[in-house]
Amino acid sequence: MCCSERWSKLNRFSRLFALLAMAVLAGCGKPEFSDAEKKTIASLALSALPPLKADTTNRFADVPAAAALGATLFFDVGMSGDGKVSCSTCHKIDRQFQDDLPRAVGVGRTNRGTMPLAGVAHDSWFFWDGRRDSLWAQALAPLENPLEQAGNRAAYARYIKARFGERYERIFGPLPDLSNVPANASPVGSDAEKAAWNAMSDAQAEDVNRVFANIGKAIAAFERSIAPPQTPFDRFAAALDTGVQAPQGDDAFSPEEILGLKLFIGKANCVTCHSGPRFTDGSFHNTGVPPVRGLPPDRGRIDAVAQVEADPFNCFGAFRDGDASACGELRFMVKAGPELVRAYKTPSLRGAATRPPYMHAGQFSSLNEVVAHYSKAPASVEGISEIHPLQLSDSERAALVAFLKTLAE
Repeated sequence: MCCSERWSKLNRFSRLFALLAMAVLAGCGKPEFSDAEKKTIASLALSALPPLKADTTNRFADVPAAAALGATLFFDVGMSGDGKVSCSTCHKIDRQFQDDLPRAVGVGRTNRGTMPLAGVAHDSWFFWDGRRDSLWAQALAPLENPLEQAGNRAAYARYIKARFGERYERIFGPLPDLSNVPANASPVGSDAEKAAWNAMSDAQAEDVNRVFANIGKAIAAFERSIAPPQTPFDRFAAALDTGVQAPQGDDAFSPEEILGLKLFIGKANCVTCHSGPRFTDGSFHNTGVPPVRGLPPDRGRIDAVAQVEADPFNCFGAFRDGDASACGELRFMVKAGPELVRAYKTPSLRGAATRPPYMHAGQFSSLNEVVAHYSKAPASVEGISEIHPLQLSDSERAALVAFLKTLAE
């Protein structure tokens, strides 16, 4: 056989091999997903998200009037010390209720990034370190944080009475007499605010705290309405669930996205922590994320335990509605152990591709950097990292990123 004939046959074989490979990737060859893989994919779909549980610690959680007042307060810059900052300053409605910054900026610059709010009411713990145990208790913390909204609870109570008194009373009942309450007072504020708070009677402090707690409950009622939207992944998962082995048309995934999905639920093991329809287990993990130079030490969950226990608005506090049967998470929380050091809450990956930077203080500027970090799995500067090197190839890392982009609208 002459060289030209051998070359012609080799070309024909190469073309045939390429066509076969493309057919397999397109779903025309062996099945793309095993039954176990399909079960895992179905568990990640938005259709698997259960209805919100009733929050018995907040009896106003599902009251429409409370949610409406909460929405008003969420966007009201009057709910700040300088009259320029609101919840929506950091939780921007057109940016998945976050701000695209490495660290949030309110009255001042904070040390951590803003977490998105879609589906947040499904969580058990709040903030990156879980230092609050309910959505309504979480809503109160930024109001008095000097770097966020920088106000004080006495001023907020007075503001509510002056501006929203009628709406408040239709929901929560009569407002207390605040005429003898100092204009500015708080147990966690400035020295002057603390002194004014300590000069108040127990009854006055109780009255202010009750109004303050109800502010949080109204904001939480609004935030319960913020739900994650459908994504290309959900459409792909729905088509796959109907028995279509390789969804086509608008529901189709590229070969790279399919590989990324397989890695996510398989070799890369991302699904261990990024599980369920919101792609988060809601727990705390040390994954070796480096600290940010120039910021104060941040030890994550280990330092938050004392904070949530000391919070007067926690589930064991006097301002909880309902009984203590709702307090299981707080009652049985892990309070000590090396696994809590530099452990942070697993963020939801829904929409993550369109909201860089990443991690609790914006350590990584792109998903490529995030995947590279998990592939290498460097040791943690303190505590013990839970992750191990994945040894992913360049094409595998690119495939993971391609899949993560399908979790955004």
